[in-house]
Amino acid sequence: MNKAQATNIQKHLLEAAAAISHATAAISALGEERKVFARPLGEISFALHFELLGAVYNQYPELKPPEELPEISSLLRWDEVILPSSVSDADVDAILLSCLKRQWRKTAKIIDDASKQSQELALPISVEVFGARLIALAEACRIESQGDLRKWGHSEVRLKG
Repeated sequence: MNKAQATNIQKHLLEAAAAISHATAAISALGEERKVFARPLGEISFALHFELLGAVYNQYPELKPPEELPEISSLLRWDEVILPSSVSDADVDAILLSCLKRQWRKTAKIIDDASKQSQELALPISVEVFGARLIALAEACRIESQGDLRKWGHSEVRLKG
């Protein structure tokens, strides 16, 4: 891909990101029905921001905006999560805790690592579920956090200690 192609792809991806942001706002106004949208919306948002745009920015770092505005990546709360019968809270915790270190790491990185690990284990756990569980673990003082954990690219987590 040359720079002109990358610029064109970036333009369309940013338009898609804006549309997803509008959809997220509309969905967050729903009641219980919003749970149906949470996982796929989170997966789409993660892929768009961290994989697709990330690929463009890796090849052409000068296209990356100078400073991204902190954006909420997920509104899902742990008490709203309904895990598949094949997955337990302990499974989610074990994956997340195995990705954490004593050093501060971006929440987005932990969620990405956890998602990859769950795919390797064939456990159907969405990135939104991992995000919601990190918040719950931080609120329960089982891990340490900095920043608003709903903003995956602008917050950090680590093991206590």
